[in-house]
Amino acid sequence: MHKLQSAKYANFPKIDTMLKISLGLSLFAVLSFGLVYGDTISVSVDGTQYAVDYTTNDVVVSSIEADSEASSLFLTVDVTGSSGSLEVVLDRTFFDSKFEGIDDDFFVLIDGDFADFTEIETNSETRILNIEVPSGTEEVEIIGSSFGNSPEPPTPVEEPPTPVEEPPTPVEEPTTPPKIDDEKPPTTTKCGPGTYLQDGVCVLDERCGPGTVLKYGSCVLANDGPTTQPSKTSSVKTFSVELIFGVIITFVVAGTIGLIAAIMMKASKRKN
Repeated sequence: MHKLQSAKYANFPKIDTMLKISLGLSLFAVLSFGLVYGDTISVSVDGTQYAVDYTTNDVVVSSIEADSEASSLFLTVDVTGSSGSLEVVLDRTFFDSKFEGIDDDFFVLIDGDFADFTEIETNSETRILNIEVPSGTEEVEIIGSSFGNSPEPPTPVEEPPTPVEEPPTPVEEPTTPPKIDDEKPPTTTKCGPGTYLQDGVCVLDERCGPGTVLKYGSCVLANDGPTTQPSKTSSVKTFSVELIFGVIITFVVAGTIGLIAAIMMKASKRKN
């Protein structure tokens, strides 16, 4: 029986070995606690205090500041190892990044240069960023859009330019033509000797020679009787007188010729 118990306890580790394992686990826990560190730091934004939760690995955060005008969060850090990481929990009521009401990316600068980071968690309340921090880093800047859940400034809407009304084109009134002074003389119905009426104006009659005028279709002396055409009764009387005188002259001429012929015949008979 004693041998069996001795063989059973012989399989258990020795006490000094268990002590060594326990000390090793404790040291590992201490080292792990030193490497991964979680804490909360307070920051003032326009007189309001906010608590920011963060977790670091080989990084010590000494201070934090906010610039509301630039929508930036500045963390002063010290990297204790060859490199480290910084995990920051951003409450949306404290700090967020949006564009036109939709989640937009944050920007992270390390000593003024763009840095590699990952947004490892996003929900309706928080956004968590994991930032790689190289050795020698002094400042980490996180750029968003607004602090304190303040609404984004509305995008200015460009109003269309007000059309410039052109003045109406002046309507030119028709100008009254100037009155012509040299109007035609009044129309006359009578003209003097040597002239005749043409287009209401007395013009010189050049169809007859000097001192003559056109009378009844013939050129006569200018003072030879009236230039107006005689009436129909006067024409008939003149024609009758001329006819009588013509007949008388004809008979006188015929009688004279007959008398001459008789005398010639009588003379001829005496010679025979």
